[in-house]
Amino acid sequence: MHVNSESPDLAGITGEAEAEDCGHGGSERKSHHSDKVKGSLVSRLNRIEGQVRGLKGLIEKDTYCDDVLNQIASVQSALNGVGKLLLEHHLKSCVVERIQEGDTDVLAELMTTMNKLIK
Repeated sequence: MHVNSESPDLAGITGEAEAEDCGHGGSERKSHHSDKVKGSLVSRLNRIEGQVRGLKGLIEKDTYCDDVLNQIASVQSALNGVGKLLLEHHLKSCVVERIQEGDTDVLAELMTTMNKLIK
């Protein structure tokens, strides 16, 4: 497993996915992240939310376009980090679990999701 050097807060949480359970019985599937993983995701999203509010302020203050564009790139990078963390846990828990249960449809679902993520 490789831990992204840009995300030091991943070091203690990336190995926990194996213990998580992805409930997919019935029509509504849910993920079951550990409190630590969920906390990390929510914390990152809260920071991103603040960055987006900051972007709005930059536009309202007529900030130089290049500066705004650099901040947009920063927000996109932060969102990609959340996506990578969530994808890693999804692969290590939900996808593995469903394949072990004989549900190979999860692979087509995963490919559709991956295509959306890497557009």
